[in-house]
Amino acid sequence: MAEQSKIGRRTLLQAAFAAPATAALAGSTGTAGATPQRGTGDQRFTIAVLPDTQYLLDEGGSDPEPVKEALRSLVRRRREANIVFLAHLGDVTEHGTEQEMRTADAVFDVIGGQLPYSVLAGNHDVPGGTDDQRGPTPYSRTFGPDRFQRVKTFGGASPGGYNTFHVIKAGGREWLLLALDWRVSEQGVRWAQDVLDRHRGLPAILTTHDLVGGSPQAALSAHGQFLWERLIRRNDQIFLTLNGHYWPSGRTTLTNDAGNPVHLHITNYQERYYGGAGMVRFYSFDLARNVIDVETFSPWLLTRRDTLPQAETAELSGDLDRFTVEIDFGARFPLPASAPRPARAVLTRDTVAYWRFDAEGLPSAVEGPVAPGTVVRDLTGKGNDLTVEHLHASAPDLLTWSRDHDDRQPAHASLLFGGGKEPDRGAVLRSSASAPITTAKFESGYTIETFLKLPSPFAGDHAWMGVLSWEGRAGDAGKHSGWSDAEPTCSLNVSGERFLQFVVYPVPGDADPTSWSHAIPVGRWTHVAVVNDGRRTTMYVDGARIARNAAEESRGITTQGKPFVIGATGFDLRYGQGFYGSIGDTRITGRALRPEQFLTG
Repeated sequence: MAEQSKIGRRTLLQAAFAAPATAALAGSTGTAGATPQRGTGDQRFTIAVLPDTQYLLDEGGSDPEPVKEALRSLVRRRREANIVFLAHLGDVTEHGTEQEMRTADAVFDVIGGQLPYSVLAGNHDVPGGTDDQRGPTPYSRTFGPDRFQRVKTFGGASPGGYNTFHVIKAGGREWLLLALDWRVSEQGVRWAQDVLDRHRGLPAILTTHDLVGGSPQAALSAHGQFLWERLIRRNDQIFLTLNGHYWPSGRTTLTNDAGNPVHLHITNYQERYYGGAGMVRFYSFDLARNVIDVETFSPWLLTRRDTLPQAETAELSGDLDRFTVEIDFGARFPLPASAPRPARAVLTRDTVAYWRFDAEGLPSAVEGPVAPGTVVRDLTGKGNDLTVEHLHASAPDLLTWSRDHDDRQPAHASLLFGGGKEPDRGAVLRSSASAPITTAKFESGYTIETFLKLPSPFAGDHAWMGVLSWEGRAGDAGKHSGWSDAEPTCSLNVSGERFLQFVVYPVPGDADPTSWSHAIPVGRWTHVAVVNDGRRTTMYVDGARIARNAAEESRGITTQGKPFVIGATGFDLRYGQGFYGSIGDTRITGRALRPEQFLTG
């Protein structure tokens, strides 16, 4: 154990970057322990940044191997880290000669079309006294538009080829990346503005070689001031700028004309050991947390066994090289609202019941209270309609209709339940005793899924409220192994700690396999799915399998010909408190579904 405690993050990174390409690609095979390939709809992705490599691509004597290893490592890790793009920040070479560009050409061929990337010109790649109207150079012949024609993100280039743009698909949307010359002319600014105008809805990252300098607090350079005034501050879609040229690293935040922050970062390590040793910076976007996590490291050094001074450069810490940027992408760059999906889009042959609260499922839907006796249609047409009933002497407004909904939900509507313990109050949606769902046994498997939202704040006096259940007493069905003979044979509940509890009495045997989720959040929607394959039950929260699934075998549900209910869990054939919160689309399917088949799409 003492030896195991010495294993640090750097050791793990060394193993990751030393792994052969075949191991890194194992995620696509579906083997145990492999990392699945993420799609563009995933909320986490990485943009890699490679700054000034000039001291390693110098015909006067240098070593391109750290740059090659950086590129090889990014290709290896592209699935694991969901790397969607690589941006080089200029000063690829020291002198910009034909020979150095031939070396750079060979180095970047390591990528082999496996990762989209951009390369912009720094002052060491082109004549330093010229701007983007300079005409052909060894740089433009090597890293001009022709090189990127087959890169899937490439969108186009300015006349002369020194400014390019890319459109990156990641996180369920598109992002714009501008790769601008180290000296952008007025013509170049007009071209960039035209690109922004033609992609007005896309969040934009601007990369260039010279924009801000100074550390720790960066400030606009003379050319950076020009870009800020003429381009960046006027275009609210630009939220992040990245540049090299200066060292050490620094960053600042400025406010644009729309009153929003723009994050301006220097990343450059050429002054460090081995010309920066092919340092790479990861910008890891997490749209679920509304953050960009930034980390900086040298893949080449992480595979070496040497100690100082290499260790000082292998992986950087401190708030200039390892930090988090907070940005609410949904608020600043809202996506167009998706259209509701009609019921027919999510009804399959195996669907047993499907309830939703828009006009399809609740024709009388209007803002305000939902009256007792209102019928929610089972859209399968199989006769499992639900009727609104108030518990005890509940007030009319304890069940109300709302347009609030989970963005992933097919219907754009929900019901807000106002149940509580003191006094017992609430409302339920209840099937008739003759509905087919009351006697269905589901012995071949089932999937029960729903969308729910707990209010914020959520007080503990709503503990053990029911989300849905079948009425009846376990003891009446000959089941005596559970908490009480008077509890129902199947229910989904919420504990005081906001854990979801799914308890079921299977058809054969006397057992009550119970699954427990983690604490679900308040103030936002959660999708819950309970999947049984005829042998065991697995709960998923927002598409992710939970840890505390019941170990016992479980086949079917011991239904007793008694009503199915949304909005409460009974005890001893009576109801106390009802559910407190919102419930959206709810579907029951007569087989085990895979996560990609859930209502979340």
